[in-house]
Amino acid sequence: MKNAADLPFLSGLPASACLVDVRSQRTYDRNGLVAAATSKSAEIERLTTGRPGPVVIAEPDAAEMLITLFGAWAAGRCAVLVNPQLSDEEKQNVMAHTSACAWLGPGADGLEQPEGADGAAGAIGIDDPALILMTSGTTGVPKGIVHSLRSLSARTALNVAHIGADSLQRSLCVLPMFFGHGLIGNCLSPLAAGGTLYLWCSPGITEIASFGKVMDDHAISFLSSVPSFWKLAMRMSASPANPPRRVHIGSAPLSAEFWSQIAQWVGTQNVYNLFGMTETANWIGGGVLSEAAGRDGYVGSIWGGNYAVLLDDGTVAPVGRGEVLVQSPTIMQNYLNAPDKTREAFVSGWFRTGDIGELDEAGRVTLVGRIKTEINRAGIKIQAEEIDMLLERHPQIEEACAFAIPDPVSGEAVAAAIVASNGTAVDVDAVRGWCKERARSEAVPVVLYLLEEIPKNERGKIVRDKVREAAQMQESST
Repeated sequence: MKNAADLPFLSGLPASACLVDVRSQRTYDRNGLVAAATSKSAEIERLTTGRPGPVVIAEPDAAEMLITLFGAWAAGRCAVLVNPQLSDEEKQNVMAHTSACAWLGPGADGLEQPEGADGAAGAIGIDDPALILMTSGTTGVPKGIVHSLRSLSARTALNVAHIGADSLQRSLCVLPMFFGHGLIGNCLSPLAAGGTLYLWCSPGITEIASFGKVMDDHAISFLSSVPSFWKLAMRMSASPANPPRRVHIGSAPLSAEFWSQIAQWVGTQNVYNLFGMTETANWIGGGVLSEAAGRDGYVGSIWGGNYAVLLDDGTVAPVGRGEVLVQSPTIMQNYLNAPDKTREAFVSGWFRTGDIGELDEAGRVTLVGRIKTEINRAGIKIQAEEIDMLLERHPQIEEACAFAIPDPVSGEAVAAAIVASNGTAVDVDAVRGWCKERARSEAVPVVLYLLEEIPKNERGKIVRDKVREAAQMQESST
């Protein structure tokens, strides 16, 4: 029988740490978590004896997913957290790519589960692979990011230090747990601070109408979510009567105007825009609204480590505009089974984020876009995210997504899909004229597509390729 000292992560939790499932009202104090994880560890050991490899966790119940994660670590298994809604083909892809020895959760029937001579023995070590999160689609060859307990512990400790244990005392998780923002930022960090974690993951449309009430009922002091969640919540729910101490927004570009709207709705100016990646175990750093001075994409200073930028000439510089580079104790171990991609992710000892940003002399970053979404118009680089945020300032536009389209003269031109605010009529020519007054000529969209919604993935991130496809399908049908 294991005791608390045998349980990775749980052994370091303060006695005050507590987990509450909002929907079922199940409650686990620290001792309850230890007991549940110990039982789950024994179950995993029985299931996987003689089989090497990690375990895939696909539990639809958020509390069960977290307990199963702790149980896997105690059983000496690396955990692969995935969306429980994967198709059968996607499940097989995950099992094959990770060489997993078991699927934990509904839907295991029919999956090939390998046999082997040597299974895990004892709890997982501090530098062993502990967590694999998928950052790309699970069709084809998935892209898995591997973290150790050391990088996860470094990230949660830094999060607690920069957010503050007081703010984390009553945290609400509204995001799914199978990616870093939901799991590491919203769940592991509050528990590490000794706080009470309220799980209300992925609320449905009807549930979101009660969002403000849920915050008040549980006296929530902290929560973090993505811009798309806030857009829905602000439209459907009343504001909380009692503002939280602190709010985070991350995982997608954020305009200064929408940032201010969230602060007004939630009732506090202590709202932070966060820069984060799965490769850095979620958050890298963040900046508060009062520091932004109206700048779209402002994400402030790093939380543990150093920033630099990779200039166009290949120079690593401490200030300027270029690809944002990071040095941090929270960096991943590697991309799973992809040594070439892992090597390409680093330059001169710095991790390449793939984000374009401006780094000032005080070490503060303002993000302007992603390298892979850059639009090249006759040699002039335009950030798609820059156009998104510009269009979303228009009073008749709820949401926007820019992308490149072929152009016979300049190679690429700017196009964008837009969603009207509250079903209002939008004059696209007038919108283009409005853009011309606010942006350089090459950045003005040459064509605008009116869509009913902007396609997103299960994490709330815009899928730009699918937006382009939807726009082109609309064009071909008219």
